[in-house]
Amino acid sequence: MIKEKILTYAKMIKFSHTLFALPFALSAIVLASKSAPINIADILWVIVAMAGARSAAMGFNRIADAKIDKDNPRTQQREIPSGKLKPLSAITFVLISSAIFIFASFMLSKACFYLSFPLLAFLFSYSYTKRFTWLCHIYLGAAISFAPIGAWIGFMENFSIKILFLSAALLTYIAGFDILYSLQDISFDKEKKLFSIPVKFGVKKSLFIAKILHGLSLIFFLLIFPAFDMGNIYLCFVGIIAALFIAEHFIVRGGKLTHINVAFFHINSIISITAFVGILSDVIF
Repeated sequence: MIKEKILTYAKMIKFSHTLFALPFALSAIVLASKSAPINIADILWVIVAMAGARSAAMGFNRIADAKIDKDNPRTQQREIPSGKLKPLSAITFVLISSAIFIFASFMLSKACFYLSFPLLAFLFSYSYTKRFTWLCHIYLGAAISFAPIGAWIGFMENFSIKILFLSAALLTYIAGFDILYSLQDISFDKEKKLFSIPVKFGVKKSLFIAKILHGLSLIFFLLIFPAFDMGNIYLCFVGIIAALFIAEHFIVRGGKLTHINVAFFHINSIISITAFVGILSDVIF
């Protein structure tokens, strides 16, 4: 019973998707280690903070979108609209996850603690953006892009403009594939008068905008090279990331959504991990 409940909560927030942002937070710590010794405790608190923030944000999103999800054939079987999870249980989960994030932030530094409150508000507000702006994908990317900034501040207890290159790479990477993923709901979103780039510009232009965003992501990955004095190992991994972006857009070329889950879940998680392994390998070797 307890195991089933845990699995239900994990499915609600798609816990496995933490792989999209967590490697970027860990990458920030690896980059920071070039200037300061690594503290294992801080790494653990960063992971806890990431898990708490993402769980709270996704849980809140599921609560805010419960009615929309119930009307959408693609999302009707999600935990709240299907009745597998009661709204009150989801609210309790969000409150506990938020508390975990705030506590982990406190354990990292006072700055992280104070910033945790406006950051949570920013994360929660994303859930309403598709109700009034087609820039919702950019907003999502911006919300998630705070992961490496927060990790850097928690680890270094200061801010460096250099870490913005990693955050910008994450922002554009997330926004690009969120556009691709939202192509599945273009008809439903039009019917319900919801906002998205596919609704605003159509399939063909949306694919082009996603390519531009991923091209920008690649540029920001490359800018990390001079900013942090990286080596050739890192450049090799950036080449792999470029190949993965190309593969992702090849899969969805012409608006083909048959293998969208492969592009969205598999390739994008590989991109995140590749970025982390590339930075870690370069710093170590």
